[in-house]
Amino acid sequence: MTRTATDVIATDVIILGAGASGLFCAMTAAARGRRVTLVDHARATGRKVRIAGGGKCNFTNLEMHAKHYVGGNPHFPKSALARFTPWDMVSLVSENAIAWEEREHGQLFCLHAADDVADLLERRCRAAGCRFLLGQRVEGVEHDGTAFVVTIAPAQAPGSDTDSDAEPGPQAAGRGGPGTPVRLRAASLVVATGSPAWPQVGATDIGHRIARRFGHAVAPPRPVLAPLAMPPQWPLHGLAGIALPARVTTAGVSFTLPLLFTHRGISGPAALQASCHWQPGAPVEIDFLPGENLDEMLRVPEHGKLLARTLLGRLLPTRLADRLVPPDISDRRIAELSRTARAALHAAVHAHAAVPAGTEGMRKAEAAAGGVRVDRISSRSMESALRPGLFFTGEVLDVTGQLGGYNLHWAWASGKAAGEVA
Repeated sequence: MTRTATDVIATDVIILGAGASGLFCAMTAAARGRRVTLVDHARATGRKVRIAGGGKCNFTNLEMHAKHYVGGNPHFPKSALARFTPWDMVSLVSENAIAWEEREHGQLFCLHAADDVADLLERRCRAAGCRFLLGQRVEGVEHDGTAFVVTIAPAQAPGSDTDSDAEPGPQAAGRGGPGTPVRLRAASLVVATGSPAWPQVGATDIGHRIARRFGHAVAPPRPVLAPLAMPPQWPLHGLAGIALPARVTTAGVSFTLPLLFTHRGISGPAALQASCHWQPGAPVEIDFLPGENLDEMLRVPEHGKLLARTLLGRLLPTRLADRLVPPDISDRRIAELSRTARAALHAAVHAHAAVPAGTEGMRKAEAAAGGVRVDRISSRSMESALRPGLFFTGEVLDVTGQLGGYNLHWAWASGKAAGEVA
């Protein structure tokens, strides 16, 4: 039997999702005097924020440019990023006594815990009067011609195991009693529900479904910032645990970063970054000695008496070197190698090519590419051109950052952009 809502809660802004972009949007809108209600099926705010960066929250990157994002329109992020810079985020955390540190490639991390950032945003929202309805699932979203109406109900059955500090939903005081759906009504609706990546922490595609309901096209989501799985016939299987600097290239884009061999293929920053640009069926090329030139080393006179595998074993982890040297030249001295053999050895080391079988999926992905296409979204305010008052922020959009704090910064920047207008 379909339950009917007996209560209607009026508010100015409904934000679906109390994650990174939702919290930032709420904080910004509430500071303008707007009545804001956040809805999330989780029992705590900022779940992805709290586990980001290995629990240290890579909250921004000093090298912030639109080129660090992938999506259907490479120019779309520029406006929001220009109006909320990395130094704006640094000011926010510093003014609130959150210690941070800079790591390689401009990445900024909390010195203590990611909870520091999530708790700061939640405190700011609560101090500004935002209402949190946690542990609530969205059962329906519509526009009645005047306002948006969102129907919600408990995400878990009464009496189930939930976080003890989670506040009760509106149904606790509703005329229909516990479990009765409730309607929220507002002129503005912000969809900040994220992407399907990390389903183990509750991620879903509900934001994409809402977008389609209001006429927006959605680019099919795909896992990115994810390990790449190699096919069974890949000759480098069995090297799990080996890590080294490498250059990974796909779709004309290269990343020179640490690479890690796994039981299924490759991971590490180089592979995760490459996964943002890799498409199914496309090859990846790996240079295991970036910045070096094996041809020159082969021409060094004192290397002439060495076996090919001996020289390579001095340059690379032994197990990897043994796999890379073509079997027919492994036990031949370098001085004896023909031009063709030298070229084969050079290609094996500097241009190892393989076609991944796929990524390791949404459960291993730190983000998802694709999402609500931005051609009918304002790059300045994140507002829909199809339905005034409807906004999309963060990862629900077809804007995905590379590894290094870019996705969180996009959440802050796009959330703030929407909060200034919603």
